[in-house]
Amino acid sequence: MRILFFGDIMGGLGRAAVKKIIPQYKKRYKPDLILANGENLAHLKGMTPKTVKEVLDSGIDYLTNGNHFFGRKEIIEVVNKKMPIIRPANYPEDTPGQGYVIIKKDKQNILLINLLGRVFLRPVLDCPFRKAEEILKKTKANLKKNIIIVDFHAEATSEKAAFGYWLDGKVSAVVGTHTHVPTADNKILSKGTAYVTDIGMVGASDSIIGAAKEGIIRSYLTQIPEPLISPQEGQATINAVLIEIDDKSHLSKKIIRCDEEVLI
Repeated sequence: MRILFFGDIMGGLGRAAVKKIIPQYKKRYKPDLILANGENLAHLKGMTPKTVKEVLDSGIDYLTNGNHFFGRKEIIEVVNKKMPIIRPANYPEDTPGQGYVIIKKDKQNILLINLLGRVFLRPVLDCPFRKAEEILKKTKANLKKNIIIVDFHAEATSEKAAFGYWLDGKVSAVVGTHTHVPTADNKILSKGTAYVTDIGMVGASDSIIGAAKEGIIRSYLTQIPEPLISPQEGQATINAVLIEIDDKSHLSKKIIRCDEEVLI
C-alpha cells in the first residue's frame, strides 16, 4: 500500500497547485490513497463545501484538519453533507464531525486518525496520547492489524516526536502537520512506524507560511492584527510524503519526501 499525504493546503493557490501536481504524482509515485490536511482550504482558515469539493475533484480521497476546523461557519454544512473529512478526535464527544474513519481501499481497511496537540495551541483539547490509545482499543476488534495512519496536528516538535515514539509499532505512520514548514526527519522508527515531524504545506512560495507577507510583517512592526491574505497566483511550494506500507505486517517500509515547485 502506497499512501501520498500532502501538507496543509493553503487557500486558492494551494488548491490550484494540488490540482496541477496530482496527475504528475500519480504517474511518478503510483499512490493507492491520497490524503491531505485541509484546515486552511478556504482563504487560509477553515473550509467550505465548495473548497472541499474542489480538492476532492482534484484526486484527494480524504481530508484531515486541525485547530482551524471551526474557522468558518460553513463547516457545519460540510459535516452535514458527510463529505470525506475528519477533525481532531480529541474535541469533546458531542462536537460535530468525526475524529477518525475506516477507509476501505483495495481490500484493505485503513484507519485514519486526526489529533490536535496541546503545546502552544488553542483550543486546548483532551490528551491526544490517551485519545489515540482509546481509539486503537475501540477499533481493535474490527481492524485487527490493518493499516493505521495518524495526522498529529501540533506546534511543538518535542510533542510530535514524543507522540511518534509513543505510537511506534502500534500504527503504520504518524505524520505531523500545522507549522507549514517541512522537516527533514522522515524515517522509519525502530518498531516499524513511519514518522515525519511536519509534512509542510501546499501554498505560495513567496509568502510567510502560505499567507501574503506584507500584512504579517506590518503586524510584527505595529503589534496591530492584520487579516491574512491568500495569494492567488505565482510560484507554489508543494510538500508531501509518500509512505510505503507492508501489506502483511501493516508496518512501514519507507517514507520519502515529495517536494516540488510549480507555477500557477
